[in-house]
Amino acid sequence: MGAVSNLLDSKGYDVLTVKPDQAVYEAIEQMETISAGTALVMEGGGVVGIISERDVFRKVVLKGESIDNVKVQDIMSSDLTTVSPETPLDECMKLMTEKRIRHLPVLRDKQLCGIVSIGDVVKYLVVEKDFKIKNLETYISGVM
Repeated sequence: MGAVSNLLDSKGYDVLTVKPDQAVYEAIEQMETISAGTALVMEGGGVVGIISERDVFRKVVLKGESIDNVKVQDIMSSDLTTVSPETPLDECMKLMTEKRIRHLPVLRDKQLCGIVSIGDVVKYLVVEKDFKIKNLETYISGVM
């Protein structure tokens, strides 16, 4: 089973970041520009929260508030679960399932180095399993 570092090596280390005092509207524009569903909130060189399209929908739109008057810090989730590059991917799946979250910031020595989503992890694990199956099939057909 692979680790977070293996996944980041294949998908990339880029992370969209926003500031706590930034307007939610601006954050959504940034997310839309790169087709991202989430952004990490950074302040003073550290990760202080995460904001997603779901947060905007649930905490602003459904409450009938104007998106123009809301700051990222007003709706971000600040109770973060993080992982390291060495964390096994099955542990990531377990964390995301148990905590009902879709994204895990990746920190090395308290410094942001990436983010993984549930989709990233599932896709990586499926490719890894397919590779193992093909190798086993090749081995079996060579033995027979």
